[in-house]
Amino acid sequence: MPVETPAPAGVEACGWGWRHASRRGWAVQDASFRIEPGERVLLLGASGAGKSTLLHGLAGVLGGADEGESHGELLVGGRPAASARGIAGLVLQDPDAQVVLARVGDDVAFGCENLGVPRELIWPRVRESLDAVGLDVPLDRQTKALSGGQKQRLALAGALAMRPGLLLLDEPTANLDPAGIGEVREAVERLLEHHPATLVVVEHRVEVWLPVVSRVIVLGEGGVVADGAPADVLGREGARLAAAGVWVPGIPPAVPGPPVDAPGAALLTGRRLAVARVKGRPVASGIDVDVRAGSVLAVTGPNGAGKSTLGLTLAGLLPPAAGELQATGALAAGAGPSPIRWTSRQLLTRIGTVFQDPEHQLLTQTVRDELEVGPRALGLEERATADRVDELLARLRLDHLAAANPFTLSGGEKRRLTVAAMLATRPRVLVLDEPTFGQDARTWAELVALLAGLRDGRDGDERAAIVAITHDLDVVRALHAEVLELAASQTDAEASA
Repeated sequence: MPVETPAPAGVEACGWGWRHASRRGWAVQDASFRIEPGERVLLLGASGAGKSTLLHGLAGVLGGADEGESHGELLVGGRPAASARGIAGLVLQDPDAQVVLARVGDDVAFGCENLGVPRELIWPRVRESLDAVGLDVPLDRQTKALSGGQKQRLALAGALAMRPGLLLLDEPTANLDPAGIGEVREAVERLLEHHPATLVVVEHRVEVWLPVVSRVIVLGEGGVVADGAPADVLGREGARLAAAGVWVPGIPPAVPGPPVDAPGAALLTGRRLAVARVKGRPVASGIDVDVRAGSVLAVTGPNGAGKSTLGLTLAGLLPPAAGELQATGALAAGAGPSPIRWTSRQLLTRIGTVFQDPEHQLLTQTVRDELEVGPRALGLEERATADRVDELLARLRLDHLAAANPFTLSGGEKRRLTVAAMLATRPRVLVLDEPTFGQDARTWAELVALLAGLRDGRDGDERAAIVAITHDLDVVRALHAEVLELAASQTDAEASA
């Protein structure tokens, strides 16, 4: 018997809140609103306001009493959200966390199979959804071979294929190239046109979704702090919301000035580089690059071009597939010219790395412990370690989370934590993959200012060399970065950019 497509589902929150079991503070508290069936809502708020937690609650995936506690009511289609699973399709902030099966086609089909969609309907839906999000790969492509941006498209395709009554999108364009951002929005618009659903989307790129949504809800301390038509909320409340960290079109965050001096000597040089995750299968080649003290090098290009793979190669974590990469001068002193041959201790103070997915480098049970890992590995004294950690906690607005489990942080907070953990060892070269991912306007500006200070050697430190792998063209301009643009991969196998 054919499975009926769910009708658009209404949503209601009545004084709802959630607190993670390991946290004292509430992730969301006293949220009250009603979303009518078929409404399209943009959910805004500063980093850590609880936007992702609310989406997880609506999808019914927050867990039971052992995971945390809730108060109030959260209803989907008139039923408690936890018992309404199957109505909602959720695209997570971290696409890696949503990949279930080994092959692309099977992964997109997974949700449909769980809903009991007849087999003869599943595979047309799979192909249609992949086409809609612009993921042009064979159905038997290994999901582990996809780039971060491609995995984001994969997750969205899986949600679209389910034909949900409530579509929940958490930063769906965060790791996408500019062309991909437009494709994803258009895919969502097509779904809503042909298969009407209620939409709730969390996104810092506000202007991307304004043509799609009819309402804006803003979360803040104490629940909903603004609610209404986009023009009304962003116009009437724009200045107040921007001061709290919400991205408001027309109110850009402050940016630092240009570098104080011309770039210095190259600390890393690459000539005729080819980079690969799998031996013998390069994703980019013929790269000449200089990473210079006192400058920022922005690595840009489409998803799957090999940007992240190049970053890991420059960081000494992957060997070049061809060509040569050499450290020079003070960076090589005492360690040798080949970063891939350095010990982990030698890397700690020379090249620091922030991965595209923050959760891939979280190691400990608390935020403070996470920042102490590097200094302790270097043998720093307790007082020096504490001073360094306290400074980073305050600088990156993590001090109130020092005792929290890193895995309970928001996506933006996790990103700032991994940046802080890298800075704790004071490396001379910084390789950051999507450094501004998940940041609100205020933390974006603070993070950009921090990187500019490291570039310029403020506070008496030597000037750092920074490599930023990014789709955020605003950060490229704000840091006055040199640009290395990679072309689309010719093979797209094992691409990981």
